[in-house]
Amino acid sequence: MSQISILSTKTLSAEQRQVFLNANIDLLEQDFIEIKHSVFELDKINSNLIFSSQNAVLSLVEQNGWEILKSKSVFCVGIKTKELLELHGFKVEAYMDYASELAEIITLIYNKESYTFFSGNLRKETLPKALKNAGITFNEIEVYQTKLAPFKISIQEKFDGILFFSPSAVESYLTDNKLKNEICFCIGETTASALENKTKNIIVAEQPTIEDVIESILEEYK
Repeated sequence: MSQISILSTKTLSAEQRQVFLNANIDLLEQDFIEIKHSVFELDKINSNLIFSSQNAVLSLVEQNGWEILKSKSVFCVGIKTKELLELHGFKVEAYMDYASELAEIITLIYNKESYTFFSGNLRKETLPKALKNAGITFNEIEVYQTKLAPFKISIQEKFDGILFFSPSAVESYLTDNKLKNEICFCIGETTASALENKTKNIIVAEQPTIEDVIESILEEYK
C-alpha cells in the first residue's frame, strides 16, 4: 500500500507534525491565509468581553495596557481560545464550540449584560446579529485581519486528504486549486459548510481543535 499523503492548509506545530511522522503519513504544509494583528485603542470597553478566536486574544495582549481588562468576565468560542485566555489571567465565564451556541447562551442567560466583541475582519454575522436582535448592548472592535494567501499546488502532487481550519482557508485553496477525490478534514461545521456543493468527501472533527482534526485522520487511515 502506498504512503498516505496529506496537505495541511496551515503550518502545524512540531508536536502536531510528529503525529504524522509516527503514523508514517506524508505531510505537506502551506499557509493559505495570513493573520495581521491591528493596533487599536482600549477605550469604550463594556463590562464583558467576547472572543471568537485565539487570534483576537493574541492581538489584544500585544496592546499597551491590556492587563486592565483582566478583571472583566469573558465569553469565548472554542476550548483553545479559553485556554489561551486563562493562560493570560482572564476568567472565562462561559465558552462554547460554536459562535451560534455562545450567542444562544448570552441571549438566554446573560442578556442584561453589556459586551465588547473583539473580532476579525472576516467574522461571520452570527454573534453580532444575535446580540442585536436580542437588544443587548454591545460594541465591536476589529483587532486582526485575515488575508487570503492563495497558492497553486503542483499538478504532480496527489493528496489523499486536505486539512481545513477555517472557511477563509477553503476559499483561498479553491482560488487556484480544484478538489478531486481528496477527503476534506474540517475543524468544524462552519468550515465544512464552506465546502458545500464542492465535494461530498468531508469529515468533521468531533471537537473543533487541530488535535481532533489530526485524530480524525488517524481514525480514517488506520
